[in-house]
Amino acid sequence: MDHLFILIHSPLVGPLTWTSVAEQMRQRGLSVIVPILRESENSKEPYWKQHAESVSQTLTQIPKDTFVTLVAHSGAGPLLPAVRQFIANPIKAYVFVDAGIPRNGVSRLNLMKSEDPEWAEQFEEALRRGERFPTWSSDDLCEIIPDENLREKLAAEVRPRALDFFTEPIPTFKGWPDAPCVYIQFSAAYEKPAEQAWQSGWQTYTLEAGHFHTLVDATAVTNMIVEAVRKLT
Repeated sequence: MDHLFILIHSPLVGPLTWTSVAEQMRQRGLSVIVPILRESENSKEPYWKQHAESVSQTLTQIPKDTFVTLVAHSGAGPLLPAVRQFIANPIKAYVFVDAGIPRNGVSRLNLMKSEDPEWAEQFEEALRRGERFPTWSSDDLCEIIPDENLREKLAAEVRPRALDFFTEPIPTFKGWPDAPCVYIQFSAAYEKPAEQAWQSGWQTYTLEAGHFHTLVDATAVTNMIVEAVRKLT
């Protein structure tokens, strides 16, 4: 094994997001793992650190000279620099798939405010009232995930989060990014991060689709990820 794809799901849902893409990659003879982001209610460590450690724990049997490509969907985007600091392997690339782009010490909520201030203010007010997000049901996901079985499985993995999750600052590190970056945009909600990626000189791609297109057309998503990383080298 000389190269490994690590597909990281958003902390708002579970690993189902990447299951179909991972299978596509394995069918092509590629090495891939899908870590499960875990945290303990009793831990005093921030969520981001527990999640980064979850990824690093899945690499204990992987040779340290294996290059890895970190692929993040959605809310996993801001975690990539932290994940990188918890693993010893060299990084081949970072791939952001309809995902937020990290800024040092900036919380998820403040990233939202920089992208859509009005919506983010209303979102913060709801969280301060004690509401949690997301609370998607299978019906809520009808338009973007046609397959009823997959919708129900995804809805079952939804992890509603409170204010403290969205307001914790997430660090990067000096010199990040230390490897080439790719941005793949699916939905209109991620237009501003995609624009930021383009302005930063990253390879950027658009696949007009729903946010969970990994569950709708895994072949197209896999093609785009694999080809984008190939072009980097």
